Amino acid sequence: MKLSVDPERCYGSGDCAYRVPSVFTVVDGYGAVVPGREDSGGDPEVREAVEGCPSQAITVTG
Repeated sequence: MKLSVDPERCYGSGDCAYRVPSVFTVVDGYGAVVPGREDSGGDPEVREAVEGCPSQAITVTG
């Protein structure tokens, strides 16, 4: 399951990076997926971060 963060929707709360720092980070004030971790969408902690994103900027596909 592929992860992505839409920078147009993200308003930079950093909640994703706080919840799962091994998968998410903050770049230029906005959430981003750590390079090489794009396929982590099946992880239960990641799913919680996706569901808890206040701007609903994180997408899981596949």
